[in-house]
Amino acid sequence: MANALVWFRNDLRLDDQPALRAALDAGQVPVCVYIHAPEEEGSWRPGAASDAWRQHSLAALDASLRARGSRLRIFSGPSLELLGTIAAACDAEAVYWTRRYEPEIERRDAQIKRTLREQGLHAESFNGALLFEPWTLATRQQGPYRVFTPFWRAALSQWRAPACWDAPQSLPDLEGDPDGIRLEVLRLTPRHGWDEGFWTHWTPGEAGAREALQVFLDGALHGYREQRDRPDRVGTSRLSPHLHFGEIAPWRVVAALEAQRTAGLEADIDAYLRQLGWREFARHLLHHFPDSPTRNFDRRFDGFDWARPERRALDAWRAGRTGVPIVDAGMRELWRTGWVHNRVRMIVGSWLCKHMRQHWREGAHWFHETLVDADLANNILGWQWIAGTGADAAPYFRVFNPVTQAGKFDPDGRYVARWVPELAELPVPLRHAPWKDPARARALAPDYPARPLVDLTTGRDRALAAYRAVRNTQPA
Repeated sequence: MANALVWFRNDLRLDDQPALRAALDAGQVPVCVYIHAPEEEGSWRPGAASDAWRQHSLAALDASLRARGSRLRIFSGPSLELLGTIAAACDAEAVYWTRRYEPEIERRDAQIKRTLREQGLHAESFNGALLFEPWTLATRQQGPYRVFTPFWRAALSQWRAPACWDAPQSLPDLEGDPDGIRLEVLRLTPRHGWDEGFWTHWTPGEAGAREALQVFLDGALHGYREQRDRPDRVGTSRLSPHLHFGEIAPWRVVAALEAQRTAGLEADIDAYLRQLGWREFARHLLHHFPDSPTRNFDRRFDGFDWARPERRALDAWRAGRTGVPIVDAGMRELWRTGWVHNRVRMIVGSWLCKHMRQHWREGAHWFHETLVDADLANNILGWQWIAGTGADAAPYFRVFNPVTQAGKFDPDGRYVARWVPELAELPVPLRHAPWKDPARARALAPDYPARPLVDLTTGRDRALAAYRAVRNTQPA
């Protein structure tokens, strides 16, 4: 049999794995490789939380391959050079992989494909991550979409569900070299065991993704439309890191959801599919507007009066010491679990960009470093949406009041009490705003900040004043 390299990246699964399937369908022995080259991702190389997840996910993938008679060969270094060397060493005639959509990776992969073909190898890439690749949807003017609702309407009109594909129970393997290196050599685990608390909440790998999907179908899907904004409850799928690392295909998730429509869950299913739609929209925007990780989508904000970065204030926000309980709860959840509830992401982001008037890039970089689902497209879309600078963004003048948000989405104060336990003895209204009764807060929570880092009214007024200064300017 001929040999083919199957180059794994953010597609760490065997089911619904088009690169693996291509090799098998061609009658080739799949030589499964992973190449660690974070420097090729530019200024948005994976953060520490992503590295920690990848360590576990790669181990899970290797174990799954070994259970089928194959294995994962791990390498570190320049991707193009290593692919050529490995292909020559194992006499491979083809290289297959699934596509990624980050600007730096798109450019790199295009060059890799051209060069491999020039070297006489069959090089082919596939869609393994999206329901709709960015270039498959266009407006009537043949341009990219800039607003979500028409984008999603067009996407649904073209929806054709691909069939799910289960990997075979056994796989052929190439004997001998190249062996690669041990996973531990990559040193993906954070120093000082920062990630140790993550793994009581997560199980990286394809099996963990399947389990998370089933837990969602049996639980949080029921009432998802109403419960998904409640951080005090388990109301979301928690599939985002599994989707980011490609441990489950989005179309397999959709198929599982569609199978539940007879259970009277249509509204909940449609609400969740819409969230998958935002994931698709994020990649659509990143592909068509590759400078969005560094530039405002709305160019008027290039002249916005952001406050000068203040290290002490930023450190307090990162550590969950702003004096605003719902903000601090979210930031502490992020640090301890590598994840934070989406509603709370909006609250902590609004506080940073509006009340603190810090540039959205400060938040985007911190999330990129600390989230296990730190997907560049989602992260940038989310932060520019929060800041009011992005496509289909929340208007800048919409400034979340964190006390109002906490009262609405954490009405019993359970979320705050869990992540800011020093406030647990306070009555619920004071858990959300302890500064309203300074004496009682000082007596029951002496170690918590006595007042917010920024006065709520003052911060809001300053943000709106800065917005009024740019709202009528012409985009640069």
